[in-house]
Amino acid sequence: MTIGGPLTWRSDVAELLAGAGVIDVDVDDAVADEHVRSPAYRRVVSVTAASRSRDRDREVVATILRDPVEMVSKTAVVELVDRIAMKVTGPAEFRRWSAGLLPEIGRLRAEGYRDFIRRRMDDWLFYLSVKDGHVSTPAELAKVTDWMQRVLATESTSPAVLALLAESGSTKKIQNIAKDRAGSRGPGMR
Repeated sequence: MTIGGPLTWRSDVAELLAGAGVIDVDVDDAVADEHVRSPAYRRVVSVTAASRSRDRDREVVATILRDPVEMVSKTAVVELVDRIAMKVTGPAEFRRWSAGLLPEIGRLRAEGYRDFIRRRMDDWLFYLSVKDGHVSTPAELAKVTDWMQRVLATESTSPAVLALLAESGSTKKIQNIAKDRAGSRGPGMR
């Protein structure tokens, strides 16, 4: 896929949709309207994430990130990051996968969007490390977003993680969720 003017952008969108088997979206409508592209991207992301192969992920991300409306592209890429994080076997696999996307993400014009995606990747690395048995410190937890701390407080089954969040969570709400969940687990529950 190449970058260029309107004709190239149209062919990029057409290729992206066709590559994911999204044939019921009019390419010209998608090119002209981000409200058509955005749900089409979600479908592309869904197909891409469901694939056993990660070979096309960087190409898909590169194409989506050329979207003239960076908010639309950022949202689609974050969704792909979230879906892949839930599929990988552990932090090492996710670290390799996300490192392959960083050059593409670096091309976003808006620094805030670049930072948001990178933070999301860092959050998932933390989550996957904890899930893999890493016992984190309060300093490591402090580097994680409130969003990820809430995810951990509501989903973790680890007494050590819940205790850390109850003591060092970034907000009272996170601390209280972790305390409540730690207290309701009872002895011997994992």
